Amino acid sequence: MVSKKNSKQKGAFAGDEQNIILDSIADGVFTVDKDWRISSFNRAAEEITGVSRKDAVGQLCKDVLKADICERNCCLRATMRTGKPIVNKNVYIIDAEGRKRPISISTALLRDKKGKLLGAVETFRDISVEEDLRKAIEKKYSFADIISKNHRILQLFDILPDIAASNSTVLIEGESGTGKELFARAIHDLSPRKKQLFVAVNCSALPDTLLESELFGYKAGAFTDARKDKPGRFRLAENGTLFLDEIGEIAPSMQVKLLRVLQEKTYEPLGATQSVEHNVRIIAATNKDLDVLVREGSFREDLYYRINVFKIILPPLRERMEDIPLLIDHFIERFNVLQKKSIQGVSEEAMSVLMSYSYPGNIRELANIIERAFILCKTDLIEKKHLPESLFAMSANHKDSEVSSLRDVEAAYLLNALKQNNWDRQKTARQLGIHKSTLYRKIKSLDIVIP
Repeated sequence: MVSKKNSKQKGAFAGDEQNIILDSIADGVFTVDKDWRISSFNRAAEEITGVSRKDAVGQLCKDVLKADICERNCCLRATMRTGKPIVNKNVYIIDAEGRKRPISISTALLRDKKGKLLGAVETFRDISVEEDLRKAIEKKYSFADIISKNHRILQLFDILPDIAASNSTVLIEGESGTGKELFARAIHDLSPRKKQLFVAVNCSALPDTLLESELFGYKAGAFTDARKDKPGRFRLAENGTLFLDEIGEIAPSMQVKLLRVLQEKTYEPLGATQSVEHNVRIIAATNKDLDVLVREGSFREDLYYRINVFKIILPPLRERMEDIPLLIDHFIERFNVLQKKSIQGVSEEAMSVLMSYSYPGNIRELANIIERAFILCKTDLIEKKHLPESLFAMSANHKDSEVSSLRDVEAAYLLNALKQNNWDRQKTARQLGIHKSTLYRKIKSLDIVIP
């Protein structure tokens, strides 16, 4: 028969032994009872949060971790409600020194030997290093808010500072939604003119008569409703940059006037009797092929050569499919802030659909797709069901077309899977259902760089 004293000693030893085991774990571990109060708190949890075990035990877990999901999307609460564990969800906590710290958390129910619910357990690890690495990778593939790892865009990143340093006129060609204005703003922001205004005009949105007064301004009395002088966009952009978007849409008569302004560096406001000198850098953009328009006679050859001092051609998104995972991450981060959500990414099935689509609306269309998914998504992953149905039909129609090389699609898919698993190749291989040696071979053949 075991005495009560010996029984108590065994219980004490068991408790000490349990603490020793928990304290030897590198991940933070804590348990809560059914009232959400912390019942145990290991050494790693102390180190990550900066809160001592003595101060943590007995407190509500939300008051200790102060995570961004505590109030509305508590993982422990979800596990207690559904009985389903949560694995590797990335969240932010506020440590004892008030610093925002990224952690990855997993949760599970806590039961006694008879199966009675006692509470829940949460393990978490500090992913500050991975977060810094992710930011470093994004920085490597971003330039002035432009995000890409496509070799053609990266080549532009290299020469944009040189283009910006000059005063030469730039022509940007690319389909609608490829980011022409973003590149124009980057050139302005990198230039000596960056402290002055960047003024944008959509030439296709205005008829000729309005476009002329919009660009050059007018004097009081120039026409019936002109009661006072109005400065034009050239005047507003003085010493700065004027971005003429969709320049291929302007009529021949307006082309003549614009040519004179570019040649002589002067313009005349409507109703003025004297020309006004200007110091404005012109960046023009078009979604048309101006070479073809010149051959057809609908765009003046002399104006074309005047604006085409340096041409930038932006590839459509279907030719840079490796950028889709990067762009998706970027838009998810943006909409999380705007819509106060904490969506972590997209499911494999959804990513497969997104990687199979040809994006006639380019980056703008992808942004709209992610924004729409945010409205419907109530979990931490965007699923296939959150994507528009028209996407599936278009994906099927373009599945066999040469919208991008299979190599690029496979590389982008593997890159996304690696990122989801924090670059752990063994976990990635398990997730993809392939042997790790096969994964290593694919990484090498696809020139994927592991940080």
